[in-house]
Amino acid sequence: MTAASGLSTPRTIGRKVGIGGRFSPYLYVAPFFLLFLAFGAGPLLFTGWVSLHSWAPLETEHPFIGLDNYVAMFSDARFWKALGNTFTIFLLSTIPGLLLSLVIASALNNRSLKVKTFWRMALLVPNITPLVTVTLVFASIFGRDYGPIAWVLQTFGLPKIDFEGNALLTQGVIALMVIWRWTGFNALIFLAAMQAVPASLYESAEIDGASRWTTFTQVTLPMIRPTILFSVVTSTVGGLQIFTEPLIFTDPFGGNNGQGLTMTLLVYGQAFSSFKFGYASAIAVALLFIVLAIAGINFLIARLIRSA
Repeated sequence: MTAASGLSTPRTIGRKVGIGGRFSPYLYVAPFFLLFLAFGAGPLLFTGWVSLHSWAPLETEHPFIGLDNYVAMFSDARFWKALGNTFTIFLLSTIPGLLLSLVIASALNNRSLKVKTFWRMALLVPNITPLVTVTLVFASIFGRDYGPIAWVLQTFGLPKIDFEGNALLTQGVIALMVIWRWTGFNALIFLAAMQAVPASLYESAEIDGASRWTTFTQVTLPMIRPTILFSVVTSTVGGLQIFTEPLIFTDPFGGNNGQGLTMTLLVYGQAFSSFKFGYASAIAVALLFIVLAIAGINFLIARLIRSA
């Protein structure tokens, strides 16, 4: 009777929906993967291919040399110096920056805070400020012969501090620029996660007499753990690819003693100063595997914490 009246049975409806529903999700995500293949995977594979050749931009022939670029990389003192500088800047910027972001997000999540919209918008000021401008301002602040710090030291008769001449001070200033730029952004991400925590959990903790610190460590942190992991991974990827800050604060070679030389700065120098595209590609591939390894370690640690 149902078929005679022109109505479709549930089996017919399921068959009709199933044909379109089987392929529609792939069509929705296809543009992203097409763009990734064109502008992500394609250049990545080409970089790996170039790393196996002696590649100069002005030469017509690029002979295949196998793993010679990688062998030269591991015997290059600049590579190890750049790797050490990169990890030092990463540790000096990422860990304090994420901790400060958590503190700021917790403060903004306070119900008694006034003009919350203003403070949240203020956190985005570092992200909309041109990075070149930020670096130049920090270079002026930490100048040896001029700037606020030099003026304070001269006022009190203290000796000058050459921030660009000392390796640890140079890396500390670069890390401070990274912290200033990304702390507010991560704080907003943490704040969004904190606001998604059910209010009933906080009410239960308050009824049980838990302090603010106990509530933060036992309720807030476990609930926003996936967001923290996301921020750690993105900060890791960004921290190991730092480029503009050391480039402008020092020079394309990381300073006189290479105190500001990072992995990406070394790639830039080898490619566009020495025109060794094959060697630069080998360093870029090595950086890729380093980032993947650290991201994998982050996921393993997060899984262990989750299962504990």
